Amino acid sequence: MNAIEEGKKVLAIEARAIDALAASLDERFDAAVELIFSCKGKVVVTGIGKSGIICRKIAATLSSTGTPAFFLHPAEGAHGDLGVLSPTDVVLAVSNSGESTELLGLLPLIRRMGIKMISITGAENSTLGRRADLLLPIKIESEGCPLNLAPMASTTVTLALGDALAAALMVRRGLSKEDFALVHPAGSLGRRLTLTLEDLMVSGKGVPAVTPETTMREAIPEISGKGLGFTGVFGRDGELVGVITDGDLRRGIESGDSFLDVQAKEVMSKSPVRAEAGMLAVNGLRLMEEHSITSLFVEGEDGRVLGVVHMHHLLKAGL
Repeated sequence: MNAIEEGKKVLAIEARAIDALAASLDERFDAAVELIFSCKGKVVVTGIGKSGIICRKIAATLSSTGTPAFFLHPAEGAHGDLGVLSPTDVVLAVSNSGESTELLGLLPLIRRMGIKMISITGAENSTLGRRADLLLPIKIESEGCPLNLAPMASTTVTLALGDALAAALMVRRGLSKEDFALVHPAGSLGRRLTLTLEDLMVSGKGVPAVTPETTMREAIPEISGKGLGFTGVFGRDGELVGVITDGDLRRGIESGDSFLDVQAKEVMSKSPVRAEAGMLAVNGLRLMEEHSITSLFVEGEDGRVLGVVHMHHLLKAGL
């Protein structure tokens, strides 16, 4: 046996099956997209065996791309789980043979409730194919299994068809990256599109602060103690008037011993970079890169400082 050749054979069969599926899409696919798009309830995806595993993936993909959906196990459905169905739902039933006993057992209730059903099957004249409101056929030359028994090409094509439905629905809904991020808050994209500077900033007593009259001898403990590598210089009314960084300290100390008695107003940079609290954190990171700095002062709508964000906060958040 040549394992590589056998692997290539299966992949070629599955690739041809997907190509054939793409070429066969017709108005029925468009009608299925419209039926799901106009659904007032949820999409209930059901199938058993290997088809059931594919159904779980299809339901998960639909849910994560703006179409509420979940998987219903046909056998469990017959033992009470059918209670989740409502007349406003759409059922997406999957069976390559179209004759899966457990799946066919659900059809009387689906029809009695007036629920629309889309079937995905390789047998258009099967019971499932005939009873569907919409049929999306899949056709394969062979499974790719050496015995032509284990589902391979049929499940691959079904999964691809589920992805095609999800992608078409995303376009139909006008789903944006921001919409996608809302249901993926823990993912990299979700963090990039949802986290703001206000979510990550240090506030209150965590903000390093001195007055213009503070000597550098007094400022050094504030800078080192807060561990951010800088301190803001604030006037009597709490307005930010400057910033002193570790770099300023190093250069000042190198200039002579008298530096420790110099006041903050003589050392500070007078134009600290600020950003609004509602700015996306990823944009704050870009702002730091543009100005070659490692921190930002975060201000509210009134222009007063609410907190500070260090680049380490952004990197730790996965940005």
